[in-house]
Amino acid sequence: MSTVDAALAAGTWVGDPVHSDISFKVRHMGVGKVRGRFALASAALTVGDDGGRVTALIDPASVDTGNRQRDQHLRSADFLDVENHPQIEFTSTEVRGFDGETFVLVGELTLHGVTETVELEAEFHGVVDDPSGAGRTGFSATTTISRAAFGVDIQLAFGAGNAVVADAIEIAIEIEFTGTGPDPDPR
Repeated sequence: MSTVDAALAAGTWVGDPVHSDISFKVRHMGVGKVRGRFALASAALTVGDDGGRVTALIDPASVDTGNRQRDQHLRSADFLDVENHPQIEFTSTEVRGFDGETFVLVGELTLHGVTETVELEAEFHGVVDDPSGAGRTGFSATTTISRAAFGVDIQLAFGAGNAVVADAIEIAIEIEFTGTGPDPDPR
């Protein structure tokens, strides 16, 4: 595994939170977009003869928009309700149209206690050996979700029909995994 053109080796790959980024954008008052990010708690990519599967956990309490007051409001019952929903979870169910670089990753996203199917436009960045000799791979993915579909349906309005916070949330993911070798029990 020494070039970015190499295929993923079978086994389990572990998400590297230090070299991963989960960010979002949402339209604010119809004229701008607020950006924020979450910390990746954990992730695993399992590769086998039948393809691969990705699982990821995100800590919603880690939300950071660069504004402490807004972040506290996002953690509250009005939005993420982190006291009652302490994690955001994604589990892939299908890969479509992989052409060696781009693909659609379909999976179940659980947010705010609600599970919905989402599709992510994804890109595979290849495989390399890092300086310590470990295999490393990376992916990018984007999607847009409806916050109301996940039960985050607070309605803050101003003026005639204008929303303070839009329903559509744009999500962008940059994630790296390191290889841990073949699964000890490939069942």
